[in-house]
Amino acid sequence: MEATHEVTNQPPPLTGYDVFGADAALVEAVGRHAPAAAGAELPALGRLAGSAEAQRWAREADVNGPVLRTHDRYGHRLDEVDFHPSWHRLMATAVEHGLHAAPWASPEPGAHAVRAAKFLVWSQLEAAHLCPVSMTYAAVPALRTDAAVAAGWEPLLTSPAYDPGLRPPAAKAAALAGMAMTEKQGGSDVRANTTRAEPTGGGWYRLTGHKWFCSAPMNDVFLVLAQAPGGLTCFVLPRVLDDGGRNAVRLQRLKDKLGNRANASAEIELDGALAQRLGDEGRGVATIIEMVAATRLDCVLGSAALLRRSVAEATWHAAHRSAFGARLADSELMRAVLADLALESEAATALAMRLAASVDAAADPHERALRRIGLPLAKYWVCKRTPGAVAEALECLGGNGYVEESGMPRLYREAPLNSIWEGAGNIQALDLLRVLTREPDAVAAWRTEVEAAKGHDRRLDDALAAVTATLMSGDLAGLSAAAARRAGAGVGGPLGTDGAGGAGVGVRTAAAGVDGAGAPGQARVLAGHMAVLLQASLLVRFAPAAVADAFCASRLDARHGVYGALPAGLDTAAIVERATPEAP
Repeated sequence: MEATHEVTNQPPPLTGYDVFGADAALVEAVGRHAPAAAGAELPALGRLAGSAEAQRWAREADVNGPVLRTHDRYGHRLDEVDFHPSWHRLMATAVEHGLHAAPWASPEPGAHAVRAAKFLVWSQLEAAHLCPVSMTYAAVPALRTDAAVAAGWEPLLTSPAYDPGLRPPAAKAAALAGMAMTEKQGGSDVRANTTRAEPTGGGWYRLTGHKWFCSAPMNDVFLVLAQAPGGLTCFVLPRVLDDGGRNAVRLQRLKDKLGNRANASAEIELDGALAQRLGDEGRGVATIIEMVAATRLDCVLGSAALLRRSVAEATWHAAHRSAFGARLADSELMRAVLADLALESEAATALAMRLAASVDAAADPHERALRRIGLPLAKYWVCKRTPGAVAEALECLGGNGYVEESGMPRLYREAPLNSIWEGAGNIQALDLLRVLTREPDAVAAWRTEVEAAKGHDRRLDDALAAVTATLMSGDLAGLSAAAARRAGAGVGGPLGTDGAGGAGVGVRTAAAGVDGAGAPGQARVLAGHMAVLLQASLLVRFAPAAVADAFCASRLDARHGVYGALPAGLDTAAIVERATPEAP
């Protein structure tokens, strides 16, 4: 019977490698955006992320999820969440490497781009713990609305120490931030919030109400929206007050989520909780918008990381598994699928890093404007493409990919989250319409960025001309028809087909503005086209010719819908080789 237990033709685990160094697209992006700042820290983090020990932390944190303790044995309120030790190891590493708010305090050029690269590397290991890290990063620009409030919290939030536990701020070496905006009756419509804020004097209020989602409830401070006498207002709510008393934040239950299971997401009740006003009454959305922008960037980075990890696992498996007398990676059909997935991953990485670099150059009007329009485009497109790509990568492993031990099911459960968090697809599409209507500088920045590749690929030039004509004429139906003509028969649906179709959509731009009752119904089509053009421009300028050619052939000329249906004549072998991790 011993011979029946001999294990053959099974790929070795993808472990003991440098997650950063194995990602050619990310290495090159760091070289473009922060050439002097990366040093040895990124390779060191990459080696840790690829180690068997850290991969064990990720599994343990996911399997041993957070546990809510509302009361102690005597009936006293606790309102605490217990985490597995591996969660704390992941968190400590993230904070010590500055993935949280450290870049806001760094004088180094390219600090935000380097932080984005670290985020891409480390979240390939386990994505859930990056939620509190991301919210801490995003809280700082919002807190800077009020210099006095920021002065009290920013040194703790930017500290490179990890100091968990509920204690007064003065007793802590560092702090982490969260936010609680969503209510059960409103969701993304935060203006429907009913939580009340009653002034007590000196800029402090008592908040009473319910929050439907509060991620990372063990963090130290939260940005919260509530209805003050002057309208919807932003507040800074500490979990523990200066005198050591617990603030009146009651944890009702933890959400039982599809993925992101290592992170605690809670429903909370605010029972007269003390909070400090941030910004003017009635200006809550305007105050918190910088936090939303930063978390949207991290949604894009997180999805790019999921794409990259999935591609790494799929290409590694195909390089070490044989079927029908040949390596899977040498099969023409499999190679086409792997190359297609690699294109999706590389384009996502390039766009995410480009937007992260715009944070470093925020003093530049073009960079500010590009980030304004680029974030809803990337958040819509990259996050929406990720679940399908992860599913296709899982299929490359066959039945092994469906087994928990492979790690692919965890990636698959995580994949839809970033498209939902911080505004689902429709919210991003409507935000794009808002930009087109009110912010011509942002539209001009998008066009300038895409036109930087003009003249290098006819397909890109043609697609840009079609979208530009659409923006000027409002004929989205014509845009879809033009794409179909270029594609011939094609496979699947045109780019951004969600809700496409119909004529006379009534979009108009005369100084890059949009109006017309039909515009919202076509916003997803336009968002998809504009995002893909940004990606194509970046790849044409910076990626190897094989990558740029295949991306333009499949995403601009073809009606791309099914992975592996690439046009003939592309150098798929070169694309797959570039995406495959090397054996340690």
